[in-house]
Amino acid sequence: MRTTVTRTIRAAAAGAIAASVLAACSSSGSTGNSSPAADSKAGPCGTTAKTTLTVGLFGTFGYKENGLYTAFQKACPNITIKEDDVEQSADYWTKLKTHLASGTGLDDVQGIEIGFVADVVANHSKQFVNFAKLSDSATLKSSFYDWKWQQASSADGTDTVGLGTDAGPEAICYRPDLLAKAGLPADPATLATKWKTWEDFIAFGKQYQAAAGKQAGSHFVDSAASIFSTAVYQGTEAYADAQGKADVANSDGVKTAWKYATDAATAGITAKLQQFSDPWNKAFSSGSFAALACPTWMMGYIQGQAGPAGSGHWNIAPVLPGGATNWGGSWLGVPTASKHQAAAVAFVKWATNATQQVTMWTAKAQGGHWPSNKLAAEQPGVRSATSAYFSNAPVGTLFGSIAASMKIPPIGLYDTPIQNAFTTELTNVETKGTKADSAFSSALDQIKQITG
Repeated sequence: MRTTVTRTIRAAAAGAIAASVLAACSSSGSTGNSSPAADSKAGPCGTTAKTTLTVGLFGTFGYKENGLYTAFQKACPNITIKEDDVEQSADYWTKLKTHLASGTGLDDVQGIEIGFVADVVANHSKQFVNFAKLSDSATLKSSFYDWKWQQASSADGTDTVGLGTDAGPEAICYRPDLLAKAGLPADPATLATKWKTWEDFIAFGKQYQAAAGKQAGSHFVDSAASIFSTAVYQGTEAYADAQGKADVANSDGVKTAWKYATDAATAGITAKLQQFSDPWNKAFSSGSFAALACPTWMMGYIQGQAGPAGSGHWNIAPVLPGGATNWGGSWLGVPTASKHQAAAVAFVKWATNATQQVTMWTAKAQGGHWPSNKLAAEQPGVRSATSAYFSNAPVGTLFGSIAASMKIPPIGLYDTPIQNAFTTELTNVETKGTKADSAFSSALDQIKQITG
């Protein structure tokens, strides 16, 4: 999720943020699980003492790149922020679990990704400051999409392990030049009518593939996994039931997503690429595929892979086949082991408030961070945003409309490894010719080992 931010944008954003820091923050209050000892003169910084806050993150959150650390430190000159970043979220989670098990080595602030937030809530909530017990918890809660707050909270709502950073409403990113070469419509409005369902999308892909000789080596969609990983969350259930227990056998989301994904694979409309692999990365600029499921953060990923030469060659259709849903998003939490809890809580509340989330969307040239703070999502500057890179797509209104109507099924402890099992077997269907039923059975066997 990387994009390039110009120095001018970064500086302007930092100035605007700095001006809003004192108004946007408040003191930390009481935590329930822990009691940050903010001194009476601390104000929005949480402490008047000289403090170094460590912030543990994965990938590129964009705080450093967009000047948020600089702005916070300008308003709170007694605080220095040191980012502790791990490139891959899976490696980060392994490291975080190790530190949680030992109770040592934890950063003052820890990023929590959607793939492991259910585990943190179920097994480690008492090791994190409880945002549901802060004095201003009602105000905080009302600022976020309801589902975003709930995903980081216990079923009874008494524990909330972090505050939301971003969300990932999805549409379809595509190459209009490749569609036009195939003699197919390429304008967003028309495609929105032709891609309403996954059946529509796959049928369109077959038309594209029939004309593939006009763009040798190109396929319609990047992978079957792209379809599966999106469609599975359009069900009433995905990988877990309402109690968060793994329930693949009864999941309507899994059943329909598997059908759509294998239909696409057997129809030969996929480029058979493993997502986030080197060949997949290179394909963004080679024209190996014409479309893919596209949460907001994928915009930044595409720009990073296709580079400046890709500007104007991509567009976004204002639709997600099968209905609106979310892919991705994170939270910031504060471990109770932190020696600087009050300052850490103050930073988390500030970094996730509406002002900063507006900046994270606009200053990255609409490259990734759709607000999970609904107050930010409703701001005119967010809704009016367009993207020059994506053919001047009205990304603010496009993703805003999708975000407002997203279906959010329950998430569970094993969602990520379960999804990995299914997508691995889908790759076997695409690349090895494995029968769909056999691949599904193999995935279920792997899942039984994962969930016990």
